[in-house]
Order: sequence, then structure tokens, then C-alpha cells
Amino acid sequence: MAERNRPPKIYYKPVIRAPVEKHSDDETYSVKRELWQEAVSWAKTIVITMMFAFVITNFIIMNAWVPSASMEDTIRTNDRLIAFRLSYLFREPERYGIVVFRGERINYVKRIIGLPGEELVIRNGHVYINGSDVPQRYDFVKGSLSGNHGPFVIPEGYFFVLGDWRDNSEDSRRWEQPFISRGRLQGRAIFRFFPGFANLTNR
Repeated sequence: MAERNRPPKIYYKPVIRAPVEKHSDDETYSVKRELWQEAVSWAKTIVITMMFAFVITNFIIMNAWVPSASMEDTIRTNDRLIAFRLSYLFREPERYGIVVFRGERINYVKRIIGLPGEELVIRNGHVYINGSDVPQRYDFVKGSLSGNHGPFVIPEGYFFVLGDWRDNSEDSRRWEQPFISRGRLQGRAIFRFFPGFANLTNR
């Protein structure tokens, strides 16, 4: 009878906890080393990219902005151009090439018309070289041709440049020192990339 009044036995199952993983000092060092190597790798990539961009933009190409209308319709106001700095490294500048050159405060974009050693005269807006009766090419010129200038005798190592919109261009006709030295040439304009793409080497 006494056994019937005993409380039932309660059995408890032990709680088994998952073991806590502890990283050894070697594992922690390994993780830190991998993170450091990754950071160094990214830093190297950024530095190399910046150096590559510096070399490209300072020694190979230049990005030029055209603030005026002096080269219309070939190049319009606010056009963005790429000029190749190495164009004249192994060859001489050619007539009708569109060049970027240094001014006193800004860079200019004009077209080479007269070459070193030539005598150039402008009659009724047309350019004549070395006494020829045949005018130089003018299919790129905007508007009517007018005006008389010269004669200009171009020294060796210098060039005579004009804008394509000749009634709206400050260029060799009007400058006190009319000729551009070869050393001032920054490069030849090769294409316009904004707005829209246009090849300038055949203009």
C-alpha cells in the first residue's frame, strides 16, 4: 500500500551541448594574413591602374575640349576630342592635319595650312603657296571666303595654322607672332568622342 503512495520517478535526459570550436592562434594568424594579402592585391591593382592612366593621358593621348566655334563645321563648340601625342614622334606634321597646340593660357585646335620654308599668301580668302596660281584645298571651310593677308614666309620648324570657320577664327593671320613652332604641338586630333563619334584624320 505504501508503494502505491510513492511519487513517480522522474527521469532527466542530460542536455548534450555542441562543443564550442576554438580557433588556434595559427588559424587566426592565417585569416589575418589572407585579409592582408587581399588588401595588398587591391592596392597594387589601384596603383598600377592610376600609373597606367597617368602615362596614357600625359604621354600618349590627350583629352581636348573645344570652347569656341573657330573650327566649325568640322568641330563644333563644346566637342570633346582625343589627340594622339605620338603622331609626330617619327614623322613631320602634314598639311591639313588638325592639331592641338599650346597657347599662353589655353590649348588651341587649328588646322595646319602652311609648312616650314613655304611662302604663303591669302587672296580673296584663298590660300596660295610659293607663288602658285592654284589655291589650296578649302572644301572644309565654313561660310564664304574673303580677305587678303600676307605674304607670310614660314621659318624652318614653324607652321601656319587657320581655323575652318575663317570669318570667326583667331589664327595665324591675326596673331602678332603668326607661326607655331613644332615644339608647341601637343598632338594630332584623331577623333571626336562627344557628342557622337567622328574620325578627324580624314577631314
